[in-house]
Parts: sequence; structure tokens; C-alpha cells
Amino acid sequence: MNIAPAFLWDNTAYALGASAKGVEHATPRFAEFRTLHLDLLTRSEDAGLRALAAFLQTWDPNDFFSLRDAEDMLGKNVAFSLDDGELGFLHERPAARQIWENSRPVGTEGLCLVTGGRGALARLHPKVKGVLGAQLSGASLVSFNLDAFNSFGRKQGDNAPVSEQTAFAYTTALNALLSPDKRVQIGDATTVFWAEAAESEEEAQAAEDIFSMLVAARPSDGQEAAKVRAKLLAVAEGRPLADVAPDVQEDTRFFVLGLAPNAARLSIRFWHEGAIGRFADRLREHWQDLRVEPTPATWPPAVWQLLRETGAQRKSGNVPPMLGGALMRAILTGGRYPRSLLAAVVGRIRADKEVNPNRVAICRAVLARDCRLQPGEEGVPPVTLHEDSNDIAYNLGRLFAAYTYTERSVAQRNASIRDKYVGAASATPLRVFPVLMRGYEHNRSALAKGGGRKAASGVRAEKAVGRIVGRLPSELPRSLGLEEQARFFIGYYHQEQAFYAKSDPERDRRHDAEGKD
Repeated sequence: MNIAPAFLWDNTAYALGASAKGVEHATPRFAEFRTLHLDLLTRSEDAGLRALAAFLQTWDPNDFFSLRDAEDMLGKNVAFSLDDGELGFLHERPAARQIWENSRPVGTEGLCLVTGGRGALARLHPKVKGVLGAQLSGASLVSFNLDAFNSFGRKQGDNAPVSEQTAFAYTTALNALLSPDKRVQIGDATTVFWAEAAESEEEAQAAEDIFSMLVAARPSDGQEAAKVRAKLLAVAEGRPLADVAPDVQEDTRFFVLGLAPNAARLSIRFWHEGAIGRFADRLREHWQDLRVEPTPATWPPAVWQLLRETGAQRKSGNVPPMLGGALMRAILTGGRYPRSLLAAVVGRIRADKEVNPNRVAICRAVLARDCRLQPGEEGVPPVTLHEDSNDIAYNLGRLFAAYTYTERSVAQRNASIRDKYVGAASATPLRVFPVLMRGYEHNRSALAKGGGRKAASGVRAEKAVGRIVGRLPSELPRSLGLEEQARFFIGYYHQEQAFYAKSDPERDRRHDAEGKD
């Protein structure tokens, strides 16, 4: 029989000798609970602890059901307080904490790697719960369960000496931070964050709220979502943090931790600390790199929305492992985005035949940051349609968009040229574009014969194709690399959106003049 009473709290079977499983279940547990507390509390000078000892000496479990709300309390965890007008529980009293520290078994004494002080070392660390994908019973951040992991004959926790007090402190803090209403899921990393404000807890809470708004899911309530979006746009546009969140000091220390499951252990995907103002600057740079026009209604996107675009069927479980941590590291440090991010999103575009704003934004962000950190020959990809660009890959994407627009103007088809050729066109243009050109000529002829709106669409497509082809070399490239494919999809998105944008008379007159020249 495994009977282990807790100190100053437990369920009613232990603390009051009452259990739904009957007297035989409760009697030995209450006896152990009473013995433990009489041994520890009878010599205490604290009035509350002495009162509990006196209560346990005289308490009869048969009186349980005479208590108020006894039925609701049965089987629940209970704690004790002294009815003397003071708020708080007995286990919160300094005398109770001192008794508990003195009564705990002393293990190997050594130097704690966290605090630098000497004390009893934890052989096993308490479990951390709340990390998605880890065992429901909890997982360990520090553990050594095989001889191969041991060093110089040390066993378990002695290989990474952390005092019992420190192990208890960090696991208790993590378990509080990992509650469902506080954690944020970024790829496979369950992310927690907290602020350390010297002024007040309110300031720390305000800093945590602003960071949560920057990286977490948006509220479902329409009115609240509009307020959050207004603040996000203010940050993205470069307004000072004090204007967006007046209660937050720029130099408030902030910490971000990402944890991922790894069997019975936890892996640290990322760990960053710094001033909240610096984090806001990094996020602003991230959003500027992502910027594309036309701007979607949900702009700017949260990190989880970007990662979702890299997984099959947009399921978080299909996001490549390690990608969430690598992306967060790039965002919070201002370093390069992981190359795997670009490969994943280009692969998904080719597989799904879908070019949406978030995917194009990822392509642009990776290329723009690379150009900014190490300027290259190609230059920073444009934010909006750049008709004077000489970028071959970008213009090929525009040309492909013109071909798909022409086809769609003729008639809706079950399988469009985008469905058939977008992957091949972006990778091997020399092989595909001659075929697309023949199809375009056929569709253009059909539009010219259709009259009315169809004829107008044909004229618009013909003007665009003429301008784009004039900027392409006589011989198309045989293949395009990963970065060039990303530029292809950026050009495709810009040109496609331009076809369906409202007419701009000044732009149309300029294009007509260019056509006559």
C-alpha cells in the first residue's frame, strides 16, 4: 500500500479521514497524515501550526459529514487556514516553510549550477507539465536515466548539480507559466514568456500582454480584434512602443522560452532575453521584411500563421520539426531566416498550386533579409508590382500570371494552367513557357472574338504580356534555383493582384503611351 501524505494539504482521505472509497481506504491515510503533522508541528511556536496540531489530535473522521458542503468537498484537495481574521493559508507562513525545508531528506551536498550556492542537490527534478506533445504526466527538463549519460560515476541529477530548492522553484514557475491561458504554440514549441519589471507587477503584466499580442493568435471578438490590429499596425509602421502601450517601459527585461517534447524529456527550442523595446524593434523589422501589397485584412500575420503555410493541409502537426524554433530565433535576433523556411514554403506552393499572401510574404521576407544583411546582385524584392524590374525570375512570374488571367477570362476550367504548370514553370521555364505561349495565343484570339468584357480583358492581358516580354531575354533560362523560384511567385502574386485591382486611369494612359513607343 503506497501511502504518502503531503505537508499541510492533501485530499480529504488524508487530511480529514473521509473518502468515497470507504473507511478502510481513509483510516490508514489519515493516521499517516496525523502522525506526520504531530511530529513536525507540536514543537512549533507558530500559533496557526500549533492550532492545526491540536485539531488533528482531537478530530474524529466520523464528524466529516457534519461539515458545511461536505458532499462537495469529499475527495477534493484541502488546505488549512487559521480563523483569526488573517488572510492566507498555513502553508504560506514562514514558520511552515522553515519546518518543511528542515524536514526534507538531505541528499548529496554540492554546488548548484544555477545559484552558485551550496546545498542539497536534487537527485530527480520535478516533472514539467503543459508542453504539447509531451507525456500527460509531465516530462523532465533535466534527467539521466542510462549509464551512457552519466559522467565519472555520478548518478542521475548529480551529473548536472542543481539544488533541490532551485529545482522545485524553476519547475513550479514553469508549470504556472504553462497553463493553457498563458502558453503559445509556435510550431512544435510550446512558448512561454515573462517580464521582470522593477516598478510594479502591473508593468510586467502590461509587457507580457503586448508581447502576447505580437506573437499569439488574434481574439475572435470582432471589436477586440480591430483594436489589436490597430496596435499591431502601429508597431509595424514604426511608432514608438510608448504610443502603443503607455504602461510598458522600453527597457523592461523580457524572457522568451520555447520547449518541445522529446520522449520523456523536454528540449529547449529557443531562449532569448532582452528589453521589450528591443523585441518590438525586431518584430517591426520582421513585419517590414514580410510586407507585400495588396495587404491582406489579417495583416500582420502571427508566427503560427506563417508556420502553418509550410505544413501539408496547413496542419501544425505537418510543420517541419525545428522550423518553429529556427524562425523565432531569426525574428528575435534579427538574423537570417532559416533556409528550410524558404524551401518548405516554395515546396508547398508547387504541391498545392496556391499562391497566397502569407506564402508570398515568407518568400519576400527571406530574400529581403538576405539582401539587407549581405547585399547581392538581385536586390531587394519589391513590395508591390514593379513593372520596370529587370529581374528575369520576377518577370517570368508576372508572365505566368498574365497567361492564367487570359485563360480565366475565356472560361473557368476544372484544371487550369496554374494547376498543371505552376511547378514546372517556376523551375524549368525554357521547357514550359513555349507551350504556355501557344495556349495564350489561342485564348487571346478567343477573347478578341468574344466582344464586350472579354475583349477588354484580352486587350488588358495583351498589353501586359507585351510589356513583360520586352523585359525578358531572347532565350529563357533552363532552370531556376530556390531563390529565383521565390522571386517567380512574388512576381506572379503582384501581377495577378494588379489584374483584378480597380482601374487606375493614369496608369492605363502611361501604359498606352509605352505601347505606342
